[in-house]
Formats: sequence, structure tokens, C-alpha cells
Amino acid sequence: MLKRLLRHPGTVSVLASAVGRYLSFALSTTRWTLVGAENFAPFERGSPVIAAFWHEQLPLMPALWMRARASTPGLRLHVLVSRHSDGRFIGQVIARFGLDVAHGSTSRGGARGAMALLAALEAGDQVALTPDGPRGPRRMAASGVAQLAALSGCAVLPCAARTSRRHVLSSWDRMIVPLPWGRGVLVCGAAIDVTRDDGTAALPAIVAAMTAATAMAEQLCR
Repeated sequence: MLKRLLRHPGTVSVLASAVGRYLSFALSTTRWTLVGAENFAPFERGSPVIAAFWHEQLPLMPALWMRARASTPGLRLHVLVSRHSDGRFIGQVIARFGLDVAHGSTSRGGARGAMALLAALEAGDQVALTPDGPRGPRRMAASGVAQLAALSGCAVLPCAARTSRRHVLSSWDRMIVPLPWGRGVLVCGAAIDVTRDDGTAALPAIVAAMTAATAMAEQLCR
């Protein structure tokens, strides 16, 4: 009965609205510090870029997007989420932050999603994705992020976030749910340029940069 209820579009919409309101409250009451402001600057100005971070940090990243939107109100960001039911739910939650949702993945059945992201970058918009999503393995990136960078000519911005007050879910990615009134750290590493000929060869450098950004966030906000 519960599973059938959670598949009902009306129920999912109500839950997504409640989760979205909670995240907005938790993130807005967190005292954020930005590390790597010089790396964040092109993203903040609205330059086409691919923001990449591990799937576990997805509930925290609207803080970065809201910071960019405060400086550039017209900024458009497209986020890649899974076509599965959990991905559709996540898509409804993040759409409440004014983000555009592209359905697909960086590994399986992702051609349509990749084309949507490529079109967004060519139109001058920005893209965010989790290279280990939608179902892992945790912190093991699929090649889609590097391929998208090679095709678009846009740099990859490695990002990470951490909050002092948090709940860690027992999901495959150990997703972080922020709790209100804590400290938060947003980390933006140096952007990684990927030439058209590099393709998947650039993936190890992207993974290393994302992992380094995550380690810094964890160190600064235990």
C-alpha cells in the first residue's frame, strides 16, 4: 500500500514540496563559507560551465546555486537526474529552487539527457551533474562528464559541500541531509579544461579534483 501510494503523482508532488521547503529552510539558516571564490566567479557570472559533484552532496548544492543567482538573477542551470522514480522525485525537489531538470544519467540510457545538457551549454546556460549517479558505485564517476566537456568545449567545475549539522542517510551514496542552524562550507576547485580529443582521458583528473574538493569540505566542516 505504501509503495503504491508513493508512486501516485499527487503524493509525490506533496512530498517533493515538503522536502523542498525543508531544504530551503535548512540551507537558509546555515552560515555558509565559500572556498575557491576565484574558481566560483565564472559560474557566478553565468558563464557556461559544467558543475560536477558527488551524488551524496546533492541536497546541499542549492546553496551554491542560490549564491550564484543572488549575483546573476537571470542565470539558468540545468541539472541531470535519473529517469527512475527516485530521480523523478529528486527532480521535483530541485525544480522548486528554480532549476531546469534534464532526465537521464551519465552511464545508462543517458544519450537523451546528454543531448539536452549539450544544447543547454550551447545556448549559454550552465549544467550540473553527479558523475556517480544515479545508483553508484559511490564516488566512482562514469565517463559522461568528461565526454560532455569534450563535446561542448566547456570546463568542468569540481564542487563540494559540507555542513556541521547533518544527517547521513543509509543509502548507497550516504546522502547528506542538512539540519538547520549549522555551519556550511562550499568548495569550488580550479576548473578543468577538456579538449575535444581528450574525452574520457580527462576523467581521472576530474575525479581527483572532485575528491580533493570533498576532502577539503570535510576537513573544514567536521
